[in-house]
Amino acid sequence: MLKIKSIILVAICILSQMSLFAQNNTNSPYTRFGYGELADRSFGAGRAMGGIGYGLRSSKQINPLNPASYTSIDSMTFIFDFGASAQLSWFDDGQNKQNNYNGNIEYLAMQFPLHKRVAMSIGVLPYSYVGYDFGALKKAEDSDLNYIENFVGTGGLNEVYAGLSIDVWKKRLSVGANVGYFFGNITHERNLSFSDSETYPVYRKQRVDVKDIKLDLGLQYTHPVGLKESLNFGLVYSPSNKLNATSYDIESLNNVAKADTVTGLGFDIPESYGFGVSYVKNNKLTLGADFLYQTWDKAKFFDETSQFKNRMRLALGGEYIPGFAEKSFLKRVSYRGGIHYSNSYLNINGNSYKEYGASVGFGLPLVDGRSIINLSFEYVKIKPEISTMIDEQYLRFTVNYTFNERWFFKWKLD
Repeated sequence: MLKIKSIILVAICILSQMSLFAQNNTNSPYTRFGYGELADRSFGAGRAMGGIGYGLRSSKQINPLNPASYTSIDSMTFIFDFGASAQLSWFDDGQNKQNNYNGNIEYLAMQFPLHKRVAMSIGVLPYSYVGYDFGALKKAEDSDLNYIENFVGTGGLNEVYAGLSIDVWKKRLSVGANVGYFFGNITHERNLSFSDSETYPVYRKQRVDVKDIKLDLGLQYTHPVGLKESLNFGLVYSPSNKLNATSYDIESLNNVAKADTVTGLGFDIPESYGFGVSYVKNNKLTLGADFLYQTWDKAKFFDETSQFKNRMRLALGGEYIPGFAEKSFLKRVSYRGGIHYSNSYLNINGNSYKEYGASVGFGLPLVDGRSIINLSFEYVKIKPEISTMIDEQYLRFTVNYTFNERWFFKWKLD
């Protein structure tokens, strides 16, 4: 019990500092709009399987995408999960090209049983990322004055959650809920620097701070299809929410600074509907599919509803373990792959973009036979609707360590 208290204390300390790390995971100019780039909230195995999770049930992995999944844990097991990522990105606007590198801690979570039919998970995970820095040399329309216009953005939104799952019927039907504390800030800056030393630079900084509660409800049903096969169905619903947000504006014009603080503006997150199904055979083969739909067109941003459009995401993935209980290391490795497609929630002057991705990964078992190191490699293509928008490509690498141990096991002596 002392070990559990110690690792929970360490985790709480790390959780309190997570907002300092999960702020620099993108260089996309598209994060200038809305809440930025929406994060992939899947863990470990699901990340390498196209980001699926609504229908996945595993006693060895934490799956926050569906809180009903927590009851899949063994009644004597404690799981601690930690993930980090890095990515290479390429940007092309038809005239200029740019490459960037990013990396940071992504998430941290733990899961443990409270009762043979009740399990709990707590953790922190990202919701969105904002990060860009771009500019250009321009010429004023009504004069020969040249100036440099530069845009800089930082920040993102995160969530600390506590989730509870209950097995309501014979390990076949489970329900669950995540209650999260939504927090973070997004900062946008615009700078105009003129070639004429007598013309004062123009500066504007806009920052939005968010603090609120987020709720996710989940359900999973397992249907046996034989002695060693099963189908798992999952449903997830997240209600819309008007966020408690404060906007801070600082503007400098003609060397005169002005600051303004505004509360009560509409900043919303949308209703989300998720459905997933997975097929599991003999603890060797897992195939799954997820579908997500979000009603972003009803969500306000700075009290306006015209900046977003409804979003859908479709993902397919699978996992194969050649010999789950065999001695050979290669046969105990989990081999994974997946694909996904989604459209952006952003409405940029009436235009948007689509996202296509493919991933592969491996689950490497450690010597204890329970803990796992998960590796995933993902290629993502951002395809805009019109040629004048920026084309983006990403190569992402994610590693996570899943500590899985029988912390609640009681030894008996004959």
